[in-house]
Amino acid sequence: MPELPEVNALAADLGARLSGRVLDRFDVVSFAVLKTFDPPVSSLSGQTIHGVTRHGKFLDFAIGDLHLVMHLARAGWIRWRESAPTPSKGLQRGPLAARLVLDDGSGLDITEAGTKKSLAISVVRDPSDVPGIARLGPDPLSDDFTEDVFAAILSSAGRAQIKGVLRNQGIIAGIGNAYSDEILHTAKMSPFKPAAMTDDEVARLYSAMQSTLRDAIARADGLAASELKREKKSGLQVHGRFGEPCPVCGDTVRQVIYHDSTLQYCPTCQTGGKPLADRVLSRLLK
Repeated sequence: MPELPEVNALAADLGARLSGRVLDRFDVVSFAVLKTFDPPVSSLSGQTIHGVTRHGKFLDFAIGDLHLVMHLARAGWIRWRESAPTPSKGLQRGPLAARLVLDDGSGLDITEAGTKKSLAISVVRDPSDVPGIARLGPDPLSDDFTEDVFAAILSSAGRAQIKGVLRNQGIIAGIGNAYSDEILHTAKMSPFKPAAMTDDEVARLYSAMQSTLRDAIARADGLAASELKREKKSGLQVHGRFGEPCPVCGDTVRQVIYHDSTLQYCPTCQTGGKPLADRVLSRLLK
């Protein structure tokens, strides 16, 4: 799933390609991805694209007086297309979910792999009309997201596990499964540690969050959409690296499996050398 650094890079890449261009049409190939009906998709045709920004993990295309908002979810992606697409006939099965076609035929193919479909596209007058955006917590890289703000968030979360707090989009926007693993590894904290913590721990976690996200953004800077997945994977230290040696201490990276996701961590760096039991409400094994 693309998270804050990848969505940030996508917005920059697509904004450079699309700003000032005229949209010929936006074709919805898979009807299920479209979450709005007013304004209609047809109202985008002939409008100038003013830019592409992000809200958390949401992409926001400003087109005319409207906004085309996308959430790529677990398996969605965007590919730049240099030439005009082959005309499609009605709704089709396959990875193609929608197409953005510019006035010269070039544009974007929006795809979604797998069988669990959760990619979402909305056409709205204001980004806050999208419920997911309206519910977003603060952006962790905004100027007003200070250590004091972060401390207040953690204090309010109380005994909730820090891994879940970092991933909760209504608490902090843009961090998902991968970067929460990376932040906690950098901070040397267990994913099951309670969110309420000491001032020193807050400072350590805040620093890890800032450095992890900003380093990932720097690595992705200037990359095209086609290069972002590879770059994200290459930069991760523990997430997705189950069974491999930790690059910091050499211990074997372990994981906890949930019904719809997994987390990875280093026992030596994060849990005092003790493995976490592989069930949802785990505690450190005795």
